[in-house]
Amino acid sequence: LAAILALAAPIILANASTPLIGFVDAAVIGRLGDAALIGGVAIGAAIFNAIYWGFGFLRMSTTGFTAQALGAGNRAELAAALARALLVAAVLGFSVIVLQRPILHGFQAVLGGSATVQGATAAYYDWRIWAAPAGLINFALLGWFIGLGRTMVAFWLQLFANLLNIALALLFVIVLGFSVAGVGLAAFLAEVAAAAAGLVVAWREIAARGGLVERATVLNPANLVLMFRSNRDILIRTVCILGATQIFIRLGAAEGDDVLAANAVLTSIVYITYYLLDGYAHAAETLVGQAIGGGDRARLDATVSLSAIAAGLTGVVVGALIWLSGASIVAFMTPNAAVRALAAVYLPWAALLPFVGVWCFLLDGIFIGATRTIAMRDMMLLSFAVYLGALAALVPLFGNHGVWAAHSIFFVARAVTLWWQYPALAATAGAP
Repeated sequence: LAAILALAAPIILANASTPLIGFVDAAVIGRLGDAALIGGVAIGAAIFNAIYWGFGFLRMSTTGFTAQALGAGNRAELAAALARALLVAAVLGFSVIVLQRPILHGFQAVLGGSATVQGATAAYYDWRIWAAPAGLINFALLGWFIGLGRTMVAFWLQLFANLLNIALALLFVIVLGFSVAGVGLAAFLAEVAAAAAGLVVAWREIAARGGLVERATVLNPANLVLMFRSNRDILIRTVCILGATQIFIRLGAAEGDDVLAANAVLTSIVYITYYLLDGYAHAAETLVGQAIGGGDRARLDATVSLSAIAAGLTGVVVGALIWLSGASIVAFMTPNAAVRALAAVYLPWAALLPFVGVWCFLLDGIFIGATRTIAMRDMMLLSFAVYLGALAALVPLFGNHGVWAAHSIFFVARAVTLWWQYPALAATAGAP
């Protein structure tokens, strides 16, 4: 348990600062009192969540491969795992910049919103999009440091980026009056600064471990095929999660700017808890990867059991905190009376989600550490089908309550289906 907490605690703290960006952005814009601006920032942030989560395989697969290389004592592969991920991140990041206009127009067509909302979204997007290569490089670096078990390094890098982002957002919006564009500019500068710092630290880490970035190892055909297959499966899984998120936003926007804003305020609170709980998943990725790499079934079983206890208790605590303090947080974030009233109506769902979601987050970490991506992909497709069925049944009857309920069902389906596949994963680590 001590090893799990030692790995998880820095990531929990760092992850907690990540959604604080969205929270502060929503609060800063929310103080202006315009629901359309809150919705515009929410949709803009959702676009970048979609872009970055869509390429989240860069972090996830890098963590799994790095942890397994560490468990096997392969120093050359440790360096190569990072080099491959950085190469892919750079190519994908610059591709996003080239395709920035079609990406924006496509998301706006899907997510909807009033003309004012879409204008605010574009103002945010037009600044932040230029940080796409840096943002994806940060994903690769984060995955590598977590795979090494160097979660304190990941903590300081994320904390640096997130606090810089928050400080710049406050400066540009509150002091300089840049409005929504200031939030996008702050994110751009913070992501670039974090990528530069992370690359310097990674190079020093490789040198300290006596490793070399060997071209033959980086471009080894078998390793490249394994990486791309894993990334493909994780991408399909992530697309389903993004689809669920975009549907959630779209259905809220269809109810009007006030409902969209209320959902955005609540989700910005809930996302803080998601990132907190994901710290246990990151710890599991590292420890499970090392157990699989070393063929240690006892270590695998202990990691899973103790992680489940710690994550479950944390889920209960943070859910209770949202229930008790959610109304005060919403009141701080926006003076808009209509948005506050609607947020109060849907607050119980926000309080429920951390405990409902913690199990699928943890299981995701277990399967990522083991690089069992085919099972992750297939179970996600099944869970997404369940989610669509829940939407079809509940939204016509219960409106926005049905949207929140279907989201909860999606988390439950993800946990149940992955747990069904766990015995097959455990068997690959050797005899208990």
